[in-house]
Amino acid sequence: MGKKIFSGVQPTGNLHLGNYLGAIKNFVELSSDKENSCVFCVVDLHAITVKQDPQELKKNIRETVATFVASGIDPQKSIIFNQSRVSAHAEAAWILSCVARMGWLNRMTQFKEKAGKDKEKASVGLYSYPVLMAADILLYDASHVPVGDDQKQHLELCRDIAQKFNNDFQCEDFLKVPEPLIQKEFSRIMSLKDGTKKMSKSELSDSSRINLTDDKDLIVSKIKKAKTDPLPMPSSVTELEQRPEAKNLIGIYSSLTNSSLEQSVIKYSGKNFSEFKNQLSQVLVEKIEPISQEIKKLLSDQKYLDDILNKGFENANSIASKKVEKIKEIIGF
Repeated sequence: MGKKIFSGVQPTGNLHLGNYLGAIKNFVELSSDKENSCVFCVVDLHAITVKQDPQELKKNIRETVATFVASGIDPQKSIIFNQSRVSAHAEAAWILSCVARMGWLNRMTQFKEKAGKDKEKASVGLYSYPVLMAADILLYDASHVPVGDDQKQHLELCRDIAQKFNNDFQCEDFLKVPEPLIQKEFSRIMSLKDGTKKMSKSELSDSSRINLTDDKDLIVSKIKKAKTDPLPMPSSVTELEQRPEAKNLIGIYSSLTNSSLEQSVIKYSGKNFSEFKNQLSQVLVEKIEPISQEIKKLLSDQKYLDDILNKGFENANSIASKKVEKIKEIIGF
């Protein structure tokens, strides 16, 4: 029996290798299984938990759709839409925020990380956005949600909210309790400049990441300059724990070639990093350059991207609006 998949990506613009290997590559594989039904959401309501430039946000929504399609997600087989157009998400989030408990949200480590030292200045939306994430998932009766390490806690919260709602209103199994699809070994791709920090668009140096719009020459140049240590390539997986930059580059190679870390370590054991980097560059160019070219092509056809979003809205709205009406009926509205 197939899975009902829901997942979302924030329209931050300039998506990079970390987004691809951490999420989008997995989406492509899940959507390629004919048994699965997949809903992929551009979560623009989540994006505004921090200040956004309105014109940039509009552009980034289309760019995220272009990246989905260029990476191999077929909009004829999967629903692709932007969250803000389906008002059921905001409605359900408010209702579920009245079910969620403060104590649950206080335990969310992502808020502490994102708000930093200035918690008092963070938006209420940033604090409560895990409840919106729960609404996103529960509106579509998702059976499975692909998550990386940093989102596992939020999915646990979603499960708690669903179970409490069902118990409070004595409607067993009305809100489906989703299961996590934990990413394999390489869900966290780190910076090319510092193997202890996550690859991020917000890092000032563009050399710290491979953007999905980078061309061949830029990819090769960035890998050549990527930080490593002075030792030869490691000879065992356990050795990687003390060598974060080596672990990151071997992890990227392994993910792109669908190999295990162990297989990759054995293959390059004791060799020079320069030889390994040449191979990694080649694999990256083969995988990323076609995506980069396709993104640029799709972005030149704004109408096509808007058509995908319009069709996605119709399909998503027909599912979510029915679910939120039933939720409202259950609680007495």
